[in-house]
Amino acid sequence: MAISSSQMLALDQNHLIHPLHVTGGHSNARIWSEGHGAILIDTDGKEYIDGLAGLWNNTAGHSAQELIDAAARQYAKLPYASGYVGSSNEAAINLGQKLASICYPQINRFYLTSGGGEATDSSIKMSRYYWKLKGKPNKTKVISRMLGYHGVTFAAMCATGIPAYWPMFEPRIPGFSFINSPYPYRYENTDPSVSQGVAAANELEQRILEEGADTVAMFIAEPVQGSGGVIPPQDDYFPRIREICDKYEVLLVADEVITGFGRTGKLFGLEHWDVQPDIVQFAKAVTSGYFPFGGIGVSDEIADAMDGSSQPFMHAYTYSGHPIGSAIACAMLDLVQREDFPAMAEEKGERLMNNLSSALGDHPHVGDVRGLGLMCGVEYVKDKATKEPFDAGDKIGDRIISAAIERGLFTRVRGDVLCLAPPIVIENSEIDRLSAILRAATIDVLGT
Repeated sequence: MAISSSQMLALDQNHLIHPLHVTGGHSNARIWSEGHGAILIDTDGKEYIDGLAGLWNNTAGHSAQELIDAAARQYAKLPYASGYVGSSNEAAINLGQKLASICYPQINRFYLTSGGGEATDSSIKMSRYYWKLKGKPNKTKVISRMLGYHGVTFAAMCATGIPAYWPMFEPRIPGFSFINSPYPYRYENTDPSVSQGVAAANELEQRILEEGADTVAMFIAEPVQGSGGVIPPQDDYFPRIREICDKYEVLLVADEVITGFGRTGKLFGLEHWDVQPDIVQFAKAVTSGYFPFGGIGVSDEIADAMDGSSQPFMHAYTYSGHPIGSAIACAMLDLVQREDFPAMAEEKGERLMNNLSSALGDHPHVGDVRGLGLMCGVEYVKDKATKEPFDAGDKIGDRIISAAIERGLFTRVRGDVLCLAPPIVIENSEIDRLSAILRAATIDVLGT
């Protein structure tokens, strides 16, 4: 006998601990039953636009048959094989070749993980390993940015610049420090001799000098900060970052877990500014969320250093190079290229931004509508002229999200910034409906 949604929710609360678990936070949870394209359906049969593509990852949408078929074929042939040295599988090898063909030109070797947090930990360990091979064992420190999100495995959490993730797990690992986000809407440039973007980038140079250049291994950054509030940087920001990293021999690690494989209108985010990283990390859209999967790609220089050493890279995951994840990722990359996901994201992102600007741009409490490709942020403020934020206790973002969910849009917020990154396969009519829902939800909470 089928059980009701309320009974299922009671079982959920009795037996599961969810990410970001907090008492009362799950009381009005939706229990998802099925999904098609950009639409999620709950156990009561109500439909919602998936406004964040799951968690930024499901770019191909729900129930993409070619990904399902790729998984089924691989399950029938070889469901698991170790990826430890001395063992490999056809699907992982094929994936490595495909990744090399589309990635930054100087990146051709890949270490595969089970997701983005593991990718961050792998980047940190790879950078330390590399500098030891280069005879610079003191280069161990990591610099990242406030509002940056790099995962919540322990080292990844230490690189994540969202303080709410820290208190219950401190003390954090030593050797992690932060600079400010470039945040064009709010960054205060105190150096009138340079642009806002260069001033924000120059904070990296200052921090490297404070830490000691001979101690800093890497700088990690998302091309567009995602969970921190959808923050695209100024156009001159990353070119200056690359110059600084080169000057002080600091590895530039691009966290493309959200921005990779077409989301921003390019295959990879730093392509917007003609910048190449030393390490790129990916996850999420590489399998469109159909299998937990991720990895890092390293520059030819790093790969050559590894190949020239007899010291093993003592870093291992049971599921590294998993054949099912690799097979789905191969099918996903074929889909990304065949359907031209970057062009789709650029076109649909322009439609979404235009819709949001038209629907909300003149609202007295909408301070900023921003984005790149098909990822957008709407920032609500108490005073539009001064950019004064609402008091945290007002919970404006949470209230707008609740009103949007009631109208059939499911997404997330960072404080009073509403984040949008629907599946790249979303229909134009669904983009229009999403925008209308958000306008109605905004008026519902904040008036006209």
